[in-house]
Amino acid sequence: MSLLARLAPHLPYVRRYARALTGDQTTGDNYVRVALEALAAGERQLPPEMTPRVALYHVFHAIWASTGAQLEDKSGLEGRDDASRRLMQIAPRSRQAFLLTALEGFTPSEAAQILDADANDVERLIAEAQADIDAELATDVLIIEDEAIISADIESLVKELGHRVTGTATTHDEAVDAVARHRPGLVLADIQLADGSSGIDAVKDILKRIDVPVIFITAFPERLLTGERPEPTFLITKPFQPETVKAAISQALFFHPSRQREAA
Repeated sequence: MSLLARLAPHLPYVRRYARALTGDQTTGDNYVRVALEALAAGERQLPPEMTPRVALYHVFHAIWASTGAQLEDKSGLEGRDDASRRLMQIAPRSRQAFLLTALEGFTPSEAAQILDADANDVERLIAEAQADIDAELATDVLIIEDEAIISADIESLVKELGHRVTGTATTHDEAVDAVARHRPGLVLADIQLADGSSGIDAVKDILKRIDVPVIFITAFPERLLTGERPEPTFLITKPFQPETVKAAISQALFFHPSRQREAA
């Protein structure tokens, strides 16, 4: 299989990543082009121990780092969109680790291969980026959960990140009423509620009123992953790991369009 055939499926995604990393489509595309030219000329090689996608991002990073790109001039931030501006304020290495995992879906281990870093260092960098994001996008949170202990655990995690829990609900009607009383900036929802009502229906009714990021936390993920309706971007399976919930909150707030407009 030719080099181009091996890499072609991954090129749109590395271009997406390059744009997010640099804050500019033209600049990002130029780095991708230089990386591909270096591969075609034999100046760079895809590491054989890596998958083609990981190897492509690895070569892109080698090119990007070799130009001194980590010493960026941030004077042009005013002309960039809100998400790009916030990203560029995050320390470069933390920004890379965050984007590789949150935007591109790499595991921390794969991100470590791409960045030539230790996996523990990548975990630390991700945590630093999440802390920066959470501090900037602190918001009011509605928790829809009928199990008191789990609700308390989620509330504790939310507060650790600097957000405010302004409402808790155990049924569909309570959730809708809570939104009517106080508009949240984030909703964390179970799908099976106390009176037999549906958290899915509650979220549908909430989204008819407001545009807000939603994270489902459920023991029944198969009820959402049916292919019969638009599936949620953020779905966490119970029992959950605290760090998984924290990461999802950071990502949901950062990448949701309504949060980007509010931060302007």
